[in-house]
Amino acid sequence: MRCKQFVFAITLLLTSSYAQSAELPHAAPGSVGFSPERLARLSAVLQVGVETSEIPGYVALVARRGKVVFVDVQGEQDPNKSVAMSDDSIFRIYSMTKPITSVAALVLVEEGKINLGDPIHMYLPELSGLTVIGHDGQDATNATPITVLDLLRHTSGLTYAFLKPYLNDSPLEQMYLDGGINDLEINNAELVTRLSRLPLKYEPGSTWFYGRSTDVLGRLIEVVSGVTLETFFQQRILGPLGMKDTSFRVVQGKADRLAQPFARDREGLILPYTDPLGGVLFEAGGQGLTSTVRDYARFLQMLLNKGELDGVRILGRKTVELMTMDHVGDAVDRGPLFLPGQSHGFGLGVAVRTTGVRAPVMLNSMIGSVGEYFWAGYAGTYFWVDPQEDLFGIYMMQSVANLSNYAQKFKRHVLYSLVD
Repeated sequence: MRCKQFVFAITLLLTSSYAQSAELPHAAPGSVGFSPERLARLSAVLQVGVETSEIPGYVALVARRGKVVFVDVQGEQDPNKSVAMSDDSIFRIYSMTKPITSVAALVLVEEGKINLGDPIHMYLPELSGLTVIGHDGQDATNATPITVLDLLRHTSGLTYAFLKPYLNDSPLEQMYLDGGINDLEINNAELVTRLSRLPLKYEPGSTWFYGRSTDVLGRLIEVVSGVTLETFFQQRILGPLGMKDTSFRVVQGKADRLAQPFARDREGLILPYTDPLGGVLFEAGGQGLTSTVRDYARFLQMLLNKGELDGVRILGRKTVELMTMDHVGDAVDRGPLFLPGQSHGFGLGVAVRTTGVRAPVMLNSMIGSVGEYFWAGYAGTYFWVDPQEDLFGIYMMQSVANLSNYAQKFKRHVLYSLVD
């Protein structure tokens, strides 16, 4: 443990010089095609949640053409201590970790250390010889190998235990619970070991289904790179981009910036709020990071710039295009988690809008552009990137129950404010 802490400290020291330019430039809304009056309406809409005590507080940010044009900070960061929200408040971003892990994997792809078509048992041999669960929950058939691509686009056949209440017949999700897949006191290696003892939900490559794919991808990154996932993130993505407040852990000097929910928002949750202030062991590539709106803005601007920010290149232009195109298409069954009339597919770590206006699905409202990509985090965080309009938006709070409502309001009213 001391060795890991030492390596982490050295990594932060080596990357600290990158953190000097940790804010994107700001501009007046009108200079990039936004109406200031209409953006003011956005603030009024979002503030209702704070005024009615539906949510403790939030931070929202909008950027266009490489410049921040809107930052709205309202409410309390910690309602138990009456601490005001700040634009550098730190949030548990849960599944907004997934795009960062996916970029990390694509860094290794560009370096030729892994290939999208590689069977993952080349790197994680314990995941060879897997089976697919039968309809009766007992009989199983041999599975074809899971590939790196399957992990990136969620066609691996892996599932999530927390989906059990949403599925009519879910013996595998119960097996996940019984097998300790939800434990937080394990590391990535142990997670893979436990998953190796269980069957898959679907034949790999056949069906899109949200699950532990990106957590397994995090372990694969560790094995191939030879360092912990945190270290790889810091060395190859977070440090170079100046994302100085993004980590699996919130260190003591930053503890007073961690956003917290209302006490009632912790009750009856399928997944508990994590404790990034404690001794975090599980560096979960699918759900573990904490971050700020400022930091995540730099990550999204890098993607919008096709892989580069402030002279630092993380990915090549064509790799970002590959990441943000649909990899589900008609060849893959969309499974029960896609809603009828869907207007999107899924890329490599992000959902991607593939058609014009249809029924609203996931956390993306009807209004928007073909080619935009987006994702969200369980405890109240959301982003979307619109390459056609050269803009992105980020919304962060800590309220599980209210995410969909406020994410959609946020996106709609941002787009209502475009006037050029």
